[in-house]
Amino acid sequence: MSDHQPLRVLLFSDDRDVRAAVIAALGARPHPDLPPVEFVECATEPVVWQHLDEGGIDLAILDGEAVPAGGMGIARQMKDELYEGPPSIVLTGRPQDAWLATWSRADAVVNQPLEPFRLAEAAIELLRGAATGATR
Repeated sequence: MSDHQPLRVLLFSDDRDVRAAVIAALGARPHPDLPPVEFVECATEPVVWQHLDEGGIDLAILDGEAVPAGGMGIARQMKDELYEGPPSIVLTGRPQDAWLATWSRADAVVNQPLEPFRLAEAAIELLRGAATGATR
């Protein structure tokens, strides 16, 4: 597998600490079989849509607790409005919010506080599809 083209991960949260925790959990290369990861950090919904409209995003990690626009609503809107949009992981504030994440049609759900291994497991699974060309 080529190391020349990094996988692009859109990371949305209005909280810089959440963004830092996700980046620390995944690192620059979540798995040796995958290309490196480039994070596209977004703190507001309009910037998320700008990057999604430009294309080239392999995975979206969306904070369900972000305000005023939450990641669950963005995940659902992505499924409704984007043709062949990237897979998504929604970060929920508590396990009881899993039903909302199901409503959002996210491809994976990870509870906060983040468990780095759980997040990496979900991201690696979804990025493998991107690395093989399934979402590019």
